[in-house]
Amino acid sequence: MLSIGIVGLPNVGKSTLFNALLKRQAALAANYPFATIEPNVGIVDVPDERLQTLARFVQNDCGRTAGTREVPEKITPALIRFYDIAGLVKGASQGEGLGNEFLGHIRECDAIVQVVRAFTDENVIRAGATEPKSDIEIINTELILADLQSLDKKLQNLERESKVAKSKDDMTKLDIYRRLKATLDEGTLAKEVPLTEDEKYLVKDLNLLTLKSMIYVLNVDEGKSGEELTQNIGIPAQNQLRISAKIESELAEFEPEERKSYMEAAGIESTGLDLLIKKGYEILGLETFLTMGPKEVRAWTYEKGSKAPQAAGKIHTDFERGFISAEIINYETLCSVESLKKAKEQGLIRLEGKQYTMKDGDVVEFNFSV
Repeated sequence: MLSIGIVGLPNVGKSTLFNALLKRQAALAANYPFATIEPNVGIVDVPDERLQTLARFVQNDCGRTAGTREVPEKITPALIRFYDIAGLVKGASQGEGLGNEFLGHIRECDAIVQVVRAFTDENVIRAGATEPKSDIEIINTELILADLQSLDKKLQNLERESKVAKSKDDMTKLDIYRRLKATLDEGTLAKEVPLTEDEKYLVKDLNLLTLKSMIYVLNVDEGKSGEELTQNIGIPAQNQLRISAKIESELAEFEPEERKSYMEAAGIESTGLDLLIKKGYEILGLETFLTMGPKEVRAWTYEKGSKAPQAAGKIHTDFERGFISAEIINYETLCSVESLKKAKEQGLIRLEGKQYTMKDGDVVEFNFSV
């Protein structure tokens, strides 16, 4: 499951955004799994309208019911686990505030969302926030210092070990560790160090916070999420999102149909929360394949560029180990006939082998033997 940690200074809207995620999902709890593991951890769905369409196609083939059971029995979206930690403050790496002790909770996350105050309500205490650019610099500095504390210990251990047994991997790791440390010492995020895919794999166990992909969410005033930010905050546009946490919180209170009607009336195509989830997929290079049948219609997440056996392994390791072939039709093609049976009759389903590169929206049935 994809996991994202939410960080930021106190009172910037982190918890408002997090709670909006949970409220929205709670309203849909009857349709698919929802859980709040701890007060600061929640699991939400990846919005995907294709699932409901595929469910209708299954009904076209199998009817709306099978005995006393609805068809399909389940509709299961891809899921994301969000972690909301205590607000970080300047000096957190030296023990100031509470945030630093919670950083360990997000070291295992795939990406980090940094919420930045860009709203003007002075009734909300700033608690260290001044303006977006400097606020981002404070948080980045604390993440860098936290990474240095972790990296220094591991670097010292590796240097001792390499004097006794000099394996090729250890020497390569030692070189990467030193490059990462030099970059962090300069006050630069570790993800700015150019690493090959093999090098990234070798240092994956470091779980450096600043080596992770980062999305900067500018929490803006109501009605300003569609405007351009005039000041330069030093962050590439593709890594930014402008969201009003207050509006998202209000939208989350609506029932699904009410929310849809309100958004249509207001000319809102997607909620900020949906955009945040999609942005997470985008920066991490993730895509979705789909499976369908009377038992379940489901979305599965895989890394862009994955071959068919690797994607099959997302369902079960046996599927990857015993992979034979994959019967595939892309969602768009399937929509032209609205039936998997008709697609088979018309020869629209392809048989692909081990070298097939998966595409977003592929509807798949894997053939395997173990």
